Amino acid sequence: MQIVMYSTGCPKCDVLKKKLDAKSINYRVCSDVSRMKELGIQEVPVLQVQDELKNFSEAVDWINSQ
Repeated sequence: MQIVMYSTGCPKCDVLKKKLDAKSINYRVCSDVSRMKELGIQEVPVLQVQDELKNFSEAVDWINSQ
């Protein structure tokens, strides 16, 4: 499963990183703002699980369910 976290390094991004690390979930971080704009991302962090984009609260729920 491919997981990408779109991040600018904000405090919420740090929270999401810690949650992913605590669950030992493999992911990569993308901080390319142009790519985020292409995907229509207007607020970070966003977690992409396969082809689904999840906002912060959806991402936290998904991580907690793993």
